Amino acid sequence: MFEAVIFDCDGVLVDNEVVLHAIELEVLAEIGLAYEPAVFKARFMGLNDAAFFAGLEADAMARLGRSVVAEIKPVMEERYAVRRDLIGEVRGAAAAVAALGGRAKAVASSSGVASLERKLRRIALWAPFAPHVYSADLVAEAKPAPDLFLFTAEQLGVAPARCLVIEDSVNGVRAGIAAGMTVWGFAGGGHMNDGMAARLSEAGAARVIADWTEGADLLGALQP
Repeated sequence: MFEAVIFDCDGVLVDNEVVLHAIELEVLAEIGLAYEPAVFKARFMGLNDAAFFAGLEADAMARLGRSVVAEIKPVMEERYAVRRDLIGEVRGAAAAVAALGGRAKAVASSSGVASLERKLRRIALWAPFAPHVYSADLVAEAKPAPDLFLFTAEQLGVAPARCLVIEDSVNGVRAGIAAGMTVWGFAGGGHMNDGMAARLSEAGAARVIADWTEGADLLGALQP
């Protein structure tokens, strides 16, 4: 049924979303732009940096009456750098990737090109995917638009309908569906909870994988 599997990176392969969200929410709260964590994750997860900061800027203008991006961006980046050592592999991700054997696979992420390579090398998952590691920097519109997934399928030489996408964000699920692909939600990242998993189903994920123990079995059993 599926000729290729396309993985999101953050929260699916690299367990960094819990760290990133904590930093982002604390910096925003410090300037008076507080969010309910569940609302923040549902709205902003899966967006690239440009869309993320544009959304925050719009909220700041509406709620605070001023621009904030120039103020918050360097603070977030500084705190990301300090806590980078807390970031590792989502438990079982490497084994799940290995379960695919020789099947075509790729990473399609909203992360920037340099950041994406750095994170995947950190958890020893660059080599299994390279050269098929693609950033939203390479396309006109990032998730939830389908551009990145369609570009990835083209690079793999696989029809979109024959691609399976693994995503942990509502925006990512929507992007995969818009590309004409089957999407499985992934709920095994450290940032996930039952409410977020339910949102993946509501967004159209065909199934939601609880963790990579389950996911490795499912990927290993895929029919050509």
